[in-house]
Amino acid sequence: MNEELKKGNLIVQMTFDFALSIIPFCTELDDLKKWSLSNQILRASLSIGANVKEAQNAESKADFIHKMKIAAKEADEVEFYLEVCNKSEKLPDCQTLVEQIHSICKVLNKIISSSKNNYINSIS
Repeated sequence: MNEELKKGNLIVQMTFDFALSIIPFCTELDDLKKWSLSNQILRASLSIGANVKEAQNAESKADFIHKMKIAAKEADEVEFYLEVCNKSEKLPDCQTLVEQIHSICKVLNKIISSSKNNYINSIS
C-alpha cells in the first residue's frame, strides 16, 4: 500500500493496522478449531480496509459515500463477532481489537455523516 496515502489518511491507516492486528487473533481461533468464525472475522475485517482503500478512488462523492457505507457495515459485523468472542469464556481475549473496531466505527460514521452533509449542500 502506498505509504504516503496511509500517512495522510487516518481511516486508511486505522483499517490497515486493524487488518494486521486481526491476523494473529484469527490464527488463535484456527488453533482452537474455530475455523468458520476465524474465516468470517478475517474476511469481514480485511473487507473494511479494502472498501476504505477503494473509496479513495471513488468516481463521485456518491460513490465515495457508498463505499464507505459498505466499510461501515463490515465494521459493524466485525464489531459484533469480536464482542461475542470477548464475552465467551472459551475464546481468546480480544479487548484491544474491540477497542480498535469501536474507534474505526466512530471514524467511519463521522466520515459518512460529514460526506453526506457536504454532498447535500453541494447539490442544493
